[in-house]
Amino acid sequence: MGGALSLTLGSLLYPAMLGVQKVGSAPERVIATPATGPLTEADRDFVVEVRSAGLWEYPVGQMALKKATTKAVKIAGEHLIDGRASLDADSREAAGKLGITLPDQPSPQQQGFVAGLNADRGKQFDTDMATLLRATDGQFLPTIASVRTTTRNSLVRALADQANDIVLDHIAVLEKTGLVDFDQVLPQETTPPTLPAQELTPPPPVATQPQVVLTPPANSTLSPSPTVG
Repeated sequence: MGGALSLTLGSLLYPAMLGVQKVGSAPERVIATPATGPLTEADRDFVVEVRSAGLWEYPVGQMALKKATTKAVKIAGEHLIDGRASLDADSREAAGKLGITLPDQPSPQQQGFVAGLNADRGKQFDTDMATLLRATDGQFLPTIASVRTTTRNSLVRALADQANDIVLDHIAVLEKTGLVDFDQVLPQETTPPTLPAQELTPPPPVATQPQVVLTPPANSTLSPSPTVG
């Protein structure tokens, strides 16, 4: 019986699917009651989404350091690396305390983003990176605000605070490149995704593999949130 119970709890602490296309989901349903406050499905999904976003934005930042044709795009890449490494540390710390299983790979859709940018060359990379990241970060802001205003868990609240500051910083440096195509960004921010839910959900980790860690740069100006860490 103990094994069956553990399996049930474990399945609750990793989402079957993420995104607006959840079927029969109950985001306000409490799935655990740690000392830091009740943990809902929405709280769990948020921690997973922070981790998943870092798993694709971080390598894009590394890509920008090598492929950018302008200083502004390179600076944006530096911010992506630094910010996502800091958020990764926070999300892993929070997940460890809350018993949440985190992915080691981004979602299939996010993997497609990385592959597309990896194929870009020259100024096309600069424009595509700035526009795509500005759109996805803009989409994430309402989720951060919703979790921040509704969660009853102090660790999730601290992670949302940190995510809000870092995502806003990324939006600002992407806009400073002067390359964001707002005619593409604004519709993407307001149109629900049409992909199957499994394309939006990162695969669960492989138990035999070590956890992926996003290493902060040597000159990092950020540190994990003291409340989370």
